Amino acid sequence: MNRLTASIAASGFACFALLYTPQPVMPQIAAEYGLGPGSASLALSAATIALAVVVVPIAMLSERLGRRPVIVVSVLVAALLGLVLPFAPNYEVFLGLRVLQGIAAAGVPAASMAYLADALDKKKLGAAMGAMIAGNSLGGMSGRLVTGMTVDWLGWRGSVLLAGVFGLVAALIVVFFLPKAQAMPKRAPKGMKAALKDPVLLSMYVVAVLLVGTFISFYNVAGFQLKGPAWLETLVFLFYGLGSTSAAFAGRLADRFGRGKVLLLCIGVLALGALASLVWVPLGLAIVTAGFFASHTTASGWVAARAPEHARGHASGLYLAGFYVGSSVGGTSGATAYEEWGWGGLVLVILGWLALAAMLAQNSRARVARESTGAMVVLPRRGNSTVPSTMPTVTERVSAGTSTTIANGSGPPS
Repeated sequence: MNRLTASIAASGFACFALLYTPQPVMPQIAAEYGLGPGSASLALSAATIALAVVVVPIAMLSERLGRRPVIVVSVLVAALLGLVLPFAPNYEVFLGLRVLQGIAAAGVPAASMAYLADALDKKKLGAAMGAMIAGNSLGGMSGRLVTGMTVDWLGWRGSVLLAGVFGLVAALIVVFFLPKAQAMPKRAPKGMKAALKDPVLLSMYVVAVLLVGTFISFYNVAGFQLKGPAWLETLVFLFYGLGSTSAAFAGRLADRFGRGKVLLLCIGVLALGALASLVWVPLGLAIVTAGFFASHTTASGWVAARAPEHARGHASGLYLAGFYVGSSVGGTSGATAYEEWGWGGLVLVILGWLALAAMLAQNSRARVARESTGAMVVLPRRGNSTVPSTMPTVTERVSAGTSTTIANGSGPPS
């Protein structure tokens, strides 16, 4: 792993550690403020929904200011807010600080994907994206473990403060070691149009919502479902180590076999984990974690590779907006489903989300396959069956954000 990839992984480590530290202590927060699982989940959702709202504007800002300044300022401010958070006098102030932390943290995911896509060849992008997601996974695991393992001794405020210190250390690594960009990213006025016009990119934005909604829903309610000391329940977050491994592995597989095929496989693993949780919750969480980080690596890599160069920041921002909408709205929806119908009801809801994600992935895979063989078809208008099918022009393909080259079969489709 080179300096660039390692620094980006460290930024993801800090961002995810800071964003998700309240998750293991939600039962303690709920007990202090007299909240149910749905209301307590706002401790997490307040930050992620704020991030979802601002991630696209910040991604666009990174097109003008450069990726590195946005990443550095973002991770540093988010870490400093993490040190202030445990001193909030009440739940309302706590949620307000979480909103600010989500806004501050948005620059890391908004610029990191595009930063790697700008700096690396597409053949190396999948592996680098896997390393970045692995850093996210380790950060999420470490932040949760710090709070969950120490809450019985330090209280939830002390454990959140300790996690903030860990986040600050990782942020300082980014500040001092993240390389300067070779050049400013290219800008074009139609970047957002290209990011919104390609059906494959649009599908991946929705897939992001569904995947992360699945993942966060399970972990939001795990503390309520599992019984035992907080430190023992927190051990389920060790499964994030599986996420780090599966993310790196999926990135390499996607570079070799194609992103569509690998994404479908990963969604299948997620569904298997959801079903396994009906038998034993920890087993299901382990499989879901591995499947989620593998699928997230594949989908985000697909977006970075598919988007035109002038629209990478916009496409990355839209994907991540979907990601954090899923984390907030999907996570709270899943917690509410659990509150109403129990674990079995949550699993049924999750399986429906995954079925929709699989349909979108398959449609995108089929579309890319048609493009690579030159078989894109323009359907005739109703009532005129004699109009022949036509190939899209180069101009049409550029405006859709797709490649204008002919595939030669030497590599997997993006």
